[in-house]
Amino acid sequence: MFDRLFARLTAFLMEPRALPALFVLFMVPRAAMLLCAVTPTSDAQWYFSRAALMATGAGYIDNHGAATAFWPVGWPMILSLAFRLLGASIWTVGIVNLIAAALSAWLVLDLGRRLSGSELAARIGLLAFAIYPNAILYVPLALTEVVYTALFLSGIWLLVARHGWRANVAAGLVFGLAALVKAQTLVIVPAIMAVALWRTGDMRRQFLPVAWRTALVLGVAGLAIAPWTLRNHRELGAWVVVSTNGGYTLLTGNNDSARGGYTPEDPVVRALEARTDLDELGRDREARRLGTAWIAAHPARFAMLAPMKLWRLWGPDGEGEWAYETGSAAWQAAPRAFLALRAVNQAFYWLLLGAFVLAPFAILARRRATGLPAIDWWIIAHVAALYPSAIAVVFSGQSRFHYPVMPFVCMIAAWVVAQWLEMRAAKRTRI
Repeated sequence: MFDRLFARLTAFLMEPRALPALFVLFMVPRAAMLLCAVTPTSDAQWYFSRAALMATGAGYIDNHGAATAFWPVGWPMILSLAFRLLGASIWTVGIVNLIAAALSAWLVLDLGRRLSGSELAARIGLLAFAIYPNAILYVPLALTEVVYTALFLSGIWLLVARHGWRANVAAGLVFGLAALVKAQTLVIVPAIMAVALWRTGDMRRQFLPVAWRTALVLGVAGLAIAPWTLRNHRELGAWVVVSTNGGYTLLTGNNDSARGGYTPEDPVVRALEARTDLDELGRDREARRLGTAWIAAHPARFAMLAPMKLWRLWGPDGEGEWAYETGSAAWQAAPRAFLALRAVNQAFYWLLLGAFVLAPFAILARRRATGLPAIDWWIIAHVAALYPSAIAVVFSGQSRFHYPVMPFVCMIAAWVVAQWLEMRAAKRTRI
C-alpha cells in the first residue's frame, strides 16, 4: 500500500502541474498568517520603530535621538523604503516578507536542481520548505530572517548559477546588502569560492581565476557597504564598518553565567549596561575587552561552552511561535493549537536535520557508484551550515540563527528522500 502511495506521489511531483501546486502550497499558508497581525515586540519592535523613523527622514537614531549603529541598518533600511510606499504598518512588513519568501521559494527549487542534479529532489525540497511550520510563522514578523534568507540564497545562486563579471558584480551587491542586515555575512563568500575551486579538479590552474572572482565579489560588497561606513565615521567619529554590537554579542555569550545561549542577565553585562560614563563606541570596546579577557582567563570553560552553543543553535526550532504569544490575538484565541504546531514543527525539523547530517555519506556513496567526482556544488549546503556554527562557537548559539540555512537543509534532505523513492521504484520494477 505504501509503495503505491509513494509511487503516486513521485509521479505527481514530476508532472508539469505539480510546480504551480507547490508554489500555491508555499504561498497560501504564508499569506494566511498575515491575518494574525503580530504586533512587533523585542527585536522586532526596534526594527519596526527605526524603520518608521527612517521613513520620515529622521535617520538611524536610538531611543534618545542620537545617531546609532548598534543594530545593523540593513533590515530597517529596506523596511523604511516599503513604509514610504505603503505606510508604516504590520501589513507592510508582511507584504515585504511575503515577496521575499516567494523569491526564496524559486531559489530553493533552482538551487535544489543544481546542488542535487535531480528534478525530483528539487521539487521535494520545495515541498519540504513549503510545509515547514517555522518558516510559515516567520512571515508576519518584523524580524530579519525572511528577507535575509532571500538575500543569502540570492547571493549564493548568483555564484553557483551565473558566470561573468555582471553576475559577480550582482553577487557583490547582494552580499553587501546582506552584510548590512547581518554583519558576518561576507565570511561565506571565500568558503563558497573554495568549493568552486575544489570542484574544478584543477586547483593549480584555476586558483588565480577563482581568486580574482572572489576579490571582485568582495570588493563590490565592500563598495556597497562603504556609504554606511562613511556615515558611521561622520556621525560616530570612528570607522565602524557595519555595527557596534560585536563586543556586546561576544560578552553576552562568554561570561560566568554563560550556558551556550544569550545571557544579557549576567552581572558583568548588567554592570556594563548601567555605566553612564561610556558612549555607544566605548561600551562596545569595553564589552569586547571584557569578553576577550574572560575567554583568555577561562580557556577550558570556553571550550566546554562550544557544544552547548552548538546545541542552542541547532537543537531547538520553532522560535517563530514566541512572537505570537506576546503579539497576536490569534495565539490568545487558540494557544494549544500554536503549541501543538510548535511540537509538530520540532519533530519535522529533527527529521530534516537528521537527513541533512547523514546525507553526505549517501551522496558520496552514490557519486562513487556513478563515477561522479565527490566534490561538487552539493557541499555548499553543508558549508552554509558551518557558517553560523563557527560564529556560534565564538559568540553564542540561538535557534533563529540557523533559519537562513533551512532551505539548504530542505534541499539536501529532499535528495535523500528522492534517492530512497527511486530505489523503491527500481525494486518494484525488478519484482
